Amino acid sequence: MPIELKMPALSPTMEEGTLAKWLVKEGDKVASGDILAEIETDKATMEFEAVDEGTVAKILVPEGTDGVKVGAPIAILAGEGEDASKAASAAPKADTPSAPPKAAPEPKADATPKSAPVQAPVETPPAAAQPAAAPRAEGDRVKASPLARRLAQAQNVDLSRLQGSGPGGRIVRADIDAAVGKAPAAPPSATPAAAAAPSAAHSVLPGAAEQAIPHEAIKLSNMRKTIARRLSESKQQIPHIYLTVDTQLDALLKLRGELNAGLESRGVKLSVNDLLIKALARALMEVPECNVSFAGDQLLKYSRADVSVAVSIPAGLITPIIVGADTKSVSAISAEMKDLAGRAKEGKLQPQEYQGGTASLSNMGMYGIKQFEAVINPPQGMIMAIGAGEKRPYVVNDTLKVATVMSATGSFDHRAIDGADGARLMQAFKRLVEDPLGMLA
Repeated sequence: MPIELKMPALSPTMEEGTLAKWLVKEGDKVASGDILAEIETDKATMEFEAVDEGTVAKILVPEGTDGVKVGAPIAILAGEGEDASKAASAAPKADTPSAPPKAAPEPKADATPKSAPVQAPVETPPAAAQPAAAPRAEGDRVKASPLARRLAQAQNVDLSRLQGSGPGGRIVRADIDAAVGKAPAAPPSATPAAAAAPSAAHSVLPGAAEQAIPHEAIKLSNMRKTIARRLSESKQQIPHIYLTVDTQLDALLKLRGELNAGLESRGVKLSVNDLLIKALARALMEVPECNVSFAGDQLLKYSRADVSVAVSIPAGLITPIIVGADTKSVSAISAEMKDLAGRAKEGKLQPQEYQGGTASLSNMGMYGIKQFEAVINPPQGMIMAIGAGEKRPYVVNDTLKVATVMSATGSFDHRAIDGADGARLMQAFKRLVEDPLGMLA
């Protein structure tokens, strides 16, 4: 029997993907574990492995196609001993618009003119409401993505009463949104939708004057779409509070030089960012009220500091995670950060390496940026924005001196973190940076 290969969900938040490249062609024999294709998700390019063995009978989605929904058929695999040509003929056909209904024949003209009958309005019966999914039997396993489980917990949604729309009936984010009424409602009729189209187009598309300016229209990548959606949701739904401290870096820079001299034989070279990751992680453990996430009617308080670090890549921005940064040595953090950043730029990170985290750090000091306010990466409760270390007049022991100073700004989710607690975190971070031996103990 032909096997239908479907677009897989390669991450908990993936709803659609781009079929970047096929690594097989029609007629090729494949075995379980063979790599069939490269699929671009919203954050990385990942490999799609074969689960069954057989012959590739037909490729339904050509490489380079984007916007392929999770669960959509992408290829047909003929089983062992099966005729590949017959399997290919059984492939689902592409959807085609149905032909418009034929117009009713005009009535023949009657010799005797008659008054046209008045047609009574036809009342359209209301659409029947879709029945809720039948509850699962006790003991049945509910298949749901980790993100869907977190959202369901936050919104008090009973997963056992939902019918999943993901692969194999898996419950995904869209199912949770639909259950709590966030899914976009269908327009009541074609006429209002058509009427609203000009105003919508006018608000999005540039005017005639802008269109006359030489420009290039660049199609958004999946990553850029995801960045746009998540950051819009963050600014619209999360009340941000911003707290800034100026921190003297001279002691940390001196310690970094000494550590690098001792680690040179091991081929390890610490960056300032490595030490700041450690400082933020230790500060989060000192002030656990800031190591939290807002989850509806619950507050999730974490027992370790997993720091997401913003890394700029050609396609956009990604945040690989240093798991348990509070307990790791700075040399381990440095080695892990170099590995994660390198694989991030190659699009080779696994979902668990960039999804999650309890707080984030974004450093733009290397660009000479003095200070900025970063946008919180939901569902996290805070992000630390690091500016450039620069020589400034600074009071040291009641004496005005020239010191290396940086500005650090914490963005906090005010639903979960009070201003006083955020201030305590910034105070702890400043102390650890200015007296860095304390964070190595």
